[in-house]
Amino acid sequence: MESAAGLGNSNVEVRDDMEFDSHEAAYEFYKEYAKSEGFGTAKLSSRRSRATKEFIDAKFSCIRYGNKQQSDDAINPRPSPKIGCKASMHVKRRSSSGKWYIHSFIREHNHELLPAQVHFFRSHRNVDPLNNDAKVRRKNMLASVSKQYGAYQFSGNLENLFRNQHDRGRSLTLEEGDAQVLLALFVHMQEENPKFFYAVDLNEEHRLRNVFWVDAKGMDSYSNFGDVVSFDTTYFTNKYKVPLVLFIGANHHVQPTLLGCALIADDTVHTFLWLMRTWCLAMGGQGPRILLSDQNDNIKAAVGAILTNTQHYFSLWSILEKIPSRLDYLSMWHETFMAKFRKCIYKSWTEEHFERRWWKLIEKFSLREDEWVQSLYEDRKLWVPIFMRGVSFANLSMASRTESVNSFFDKYIQSEMSLRDFIGQHKLILEDWYEEEAKANFDAWHEMPELKSPSPFEKQMLLLYTHEIFKKFQVEVLGASACHLKKESEDGTSITYAVKDFEANQDFVVEWDAPKSELYCSCHLFEYKGYLCRHAIVVLQMSGVFVIPSKYILQRWTNAATSKHSISEGLDDAQAKVRRYNDLCRRAIILGEEGSLTQESYNIAIGAITEALKKCQGNTLAANRKSGSSATPAIQVDEVCQGNTLAARGLEPDSEAAQASKGSKRADPGNERESNRNTSNKKGKAPLEPEIANSAQEDFHQMDMPSSLYHPARFLTTLLRGGDINRRGAELLGEMLQEQN
Repeated sequence: MESAAGLGNSNVEVRDDMEFDSHEAAYEFYKEYAKSEGFGTAKLSSRRSRATKEFIDAKFSCIRYGNKQQSDDAINPRPSPKIGCKASMHVKRRSSSGKWYIHSFIREHNHELLPAQVHFFRSHRNVDPLNNDAKVRRKNMLASVSKQYGAYQFSGNLENLFRNQHDRGRSLTLEEGDAQVLLALFVHMQEENPKFFYAVDLNEEHRLRNVFWVDAKGMDSYSNFGDVVSFDTTYFTNKYKVPLVLFIGANHHVQPTLLGCALIADDTVHTFLWLMRTWCLAMGGQGPRILLSDQNDNIKAAVGAILTNTQHYFSLWSILEKIPSRLDYLSMWHETFMAKFRKCIYKSWTEEHFERRWWKLIEKFSLREDEWVQSLYEDRKLWVPIFMRGVSFANLSMASRTESVNSFFDKYIQSEMSLRDFIGQHKLILEDWYEEEAKANFDAWHEMPELKSPSPFEKQMLLLYTHEIFKKFQVEVLGASACHLKKESEDGTSITYAVKDFEANQDFVVEWDAPKSELYCSCHLFEYKGYLCRHAIVVLQMSGVFVIPSKYILQRWTNAATSKHSISEGLDDAQAKVRRYNDLCRRAIILGEEGSLTQESYNIAIGAITEALKKCQGNTLAANRKSGSSATPAIQVDEVCQGNTLAARGLEPDSEAAQASKGSKRADPGNERESNRNTSNKKGKAPLEPEIANSAQEDFHQMDMPSSLYHPARFLTTLLRGGDINRRGAELLGEMLQEQN
């Protein structure tokens, strides 16, 4: 007979001839067996005798035994560990001896076994401390994580990263009802858009540990602006009541884009591994080119494990803003130290310059023993500007947080804000974000910036850059007149210039390699903001180059940022495409306004769009087959639709009123909308839900419309702001557009 006694052996075997004194003893044996194999256990069922009321039958299983019971129409299925595993042990009691024997035993599992993490299973919590020493568990966990994530490129001491992580809070601290409020938010957002994504991480007690979510707009923004992402843990690090972390990007108008939100229980490696993996999954499995974060070893390890093709850097502002608290003992010499520190990181032209200045700084202020300063030096290639050559952070890594797009969220989130209040603010964040982006898009389609100089660089970028970036670049073009350069040295094809900036009263160094069309300036403006500085512009001018090299025109800052075509195909061609694109966008807005007013106008608009799309696609195919083929004549869909709308209003297309309407459309779209509102109020409102023919729906499915136009939130924002339809009408229109997606 076997019993549970003495089963500290890791090689626990199940034999057919085993007997147990009770079903509890049998279960203890099965738990020991499960612990040695690496799975959790559960008591599946038991049965008593009707006559004696004693137990006569019991079945134990793997916790993944069976299938979860969930209705097919559930919006958010409840998490369950059950995945159809058959592993189990069925024991019965002999009536003659009272002993328990193994009636059936299924060994095989349909999932991976986890012997290194077995102590996490609830069934194995009360364990022998000799067999579960914390140091042994950490080593086992490290081996398991390394195996699970394969190419783990972090070179530090991984064992230290796991130390004490399980002594910290392993579940979110929520007030009563918070979980239900959070779930209600997810249900509501998923009802609004089925593409809404969220994920939860539960501990072994099925308590909420980490939560992540991102809406469809965030995923769409990532597809266009996911090259540089900031992982902001400020609110968690500063111990806000809501333990919030954000994935933040910047769009082509230098506005923040919310690429994901999470509530986390702690800042352990486990949490960041789960979060990075979940976020990457939500974004289609493609990591960003660059990820910026706070200086944190656990984040660094998680990024190295999950985002293997991503370059990881520390936000410059996160380093600089820690100095007062980390080096508080230097408060009397703070200004002197910061002047030397900034000179070291900003004015070092080469790595050798940086090394020399760094160690001089360390000696002057006796910082050799400061662990944080030591870590800064060890991680120098992740934050010091001299090591960022050829990298662009898209305005996400500034010298202070207030200058970065991350600060956009600070006005909505306060340290003592409750989760319920945050959820209310979350809706406001999204509404304001959509509104600001829709307004910037509208301005880009309807306005053109003013040239302020005869500079060929300014003219070149007028139609390429978005308004916000063009205005910033314009400042650099004008500032070039206050710069004087002097040739310092020449090394092969590379020439180094010293540039005196009289406006800033500073000296900079610019390196220019003409054959490679490569520029590098010690002010690092391109690296941090993504467009050329005045110092580089004056070097180009003096070198006889009057066109910005294409490698320094980031598509993310152009009006073609959301286009599937690259602007590197040629600047002249790109400018022509942008002009055509902007013109089509303006016409599409006019068409949308006119075509939505009556059912007949809508049908005409759909027909014209369908016909135009077919001809354009045919023309593109013909052009691909034979270069130089003639373009298909454009169809004036806006004029056709305008005539029909005027007829519906009781006006003749060739009447004086019609001519006035046509003139106003191009002169002032805002006045036209006001006129439309007044007219529709007199004649009655058009149906909010036009009857869409099946053929029209199919054509919409096939249309490859620019994402900047074909996003329900942007349409709704514009419509609501214009006051053309009521809120319910906007909701109905949004549902219609989502169905057509």
